[in-house]
Amino acid sequence: MIHFLAVAGLMLCANNSPENKGVAMFDSLHTYIDQRQAEFGDIPAERKRQLDALADYIASRAQSNKPVRLNFICTHNSRRSHMGQIWAAVAANAYNIDRVQTYSGGTEATAFNPRAVAALRRAGLTIKQTTTDENPIYHVTYSDRAMPITSFSKVYDHAPNPKREFAAIMTCSSADKACPAVPGADQRFAITYEDPKAFDGTDKEATMYDERCAQIARDLLYVFSNVKK
Repeated sequence: MIHFLAVAGLMLCANNSPENKGVAMFDSLHTYIDQRQAEFGDIPAERKRQLDALADYIASRAQSNKPVRLNFICTHNSRRSHMGQIWAAVAANAYNIDRVQTYSGGTEATAFNPRAVAALRRAGLTIKQTTTDENPIYHVTYSDRAMPITSFSKVYDHAPNPKREFAAIMTCSSADKACPAVPGADQRFAITYEDPKAFDGTDKEATMYDERCAQIARDLLYVFSNVKK
């Protein structure tokens, strides 16, 4: 599915198409993914139950040949929700799961935080900033053969995000509390993460962003590993 929208005076093509499924990824990502897969045993049992519920939803949609639309939602759509959207797309590709379309949004729009961008780059993704306004547009790629993921901050129900037949995945406790119901969502999942923002400007900043990036990647790889089963 290809959506066209105007942002910052530009016409964007936000491609969340299942045609990206199963392509060869960058070598740097293979090492990162192997490391995260080796950590599946570190995921607590209660967390696995939450992730298994999301895997069941994805499997049900996929087995029915229906689009799997995943909208990752946090307060500002600046850090954790972007990481969720991007790692879900990578995980779907890694496990060759068809018809997966990933999105992100916030209860308000700010900007994709450059610290989160830097952490994703350190993990092996290629990210290019294509505009320079207060809410920049980034193109994120995990393969030379895949269409880029167009990333910028937006409210969860604004274009190109879906209006119906999607899973709402709440990645922060504030958004979880603020949105007890998400209009149009088939199901809602509270899979929350601590905000690395608390360490901005400290000597632990990069470490904590890398930790959160790895945790989100590990969780979503675990989810799609169970869809594959």
